[in-house]
Amino acid sequence: MKIVENPDKKIADKIKEGLKKNDGYCPCRIGKSEKNKCMCEEFKKQIADENFEGFCHCMLYYKYK
Repeated sequence: MKIVENPDKKIADKIKEGLKKNDGYCPCRIGKSEKNKCMCEEFKKQIADENFEGFCHCMLYYKYK
């Protein structure tokens, strides 16, 4: 398993800017809760799935099998 930042620097920088403005909470989600704190609960569950390969919800990270 390997997790990398989105290779599209423009997208990654935009998401990181949103995270900074939102105190580390996913800028793609409504509301601030611990499950929306980056790295979000949804992506952590996807990481745990050995068959999952793809981007997190906001497209900042990509998980390879």
